[in-house]
Amino acid sequence: MKIRIVSIPVRDQQKALDFYTGVLGFVKKVDAPLSEGNRWLTVVSKYDQDGPELLLEPAPNHFEPSKVYQDELMKAGIPYTQFYVDNVREEYDRLTKLGVEFSMKPTEMGTVVVAIFNDTCGNNIQLVEEL
Repeated sequence: MKIRIVSIPVRDQQKALDFYTGVLGFVKKVDAPLSEGNRWLTVVSKYDQDGPELLLEPAPNHFEPSKVYQDELMKAGIPYTQFYVDNVREEYDRLTKLGVEFSMKPTEMGTVVVAIFNDTCGNNIQLVEEL
């Protein structure tokens, strides 16, 4: 088995695409129209463009339990997913300058450094650096 696509719920696919590509630096991989104005919209790491894809899934707009789950994770401050980086502090500085809001500044936790930010699309995302 291989992991090819992992989805993340977003409330606005275009806003998510703009954030994930323009701010985080991912690259759009697939953008195919679906019904009701939705899209099959994936992004990938610019460093591994043949690697796993992140599907920007509009589930909260069409499936109430997904919206409730996403809202409750945000309220609790729990990250929906994690992205690994070489240096969390450098990424924190870069993203802060771009206006990204962090709920947790870089914090060492044993063998990792982590930080948590709001992706502007309804999710907390955790950055992780392995020490």
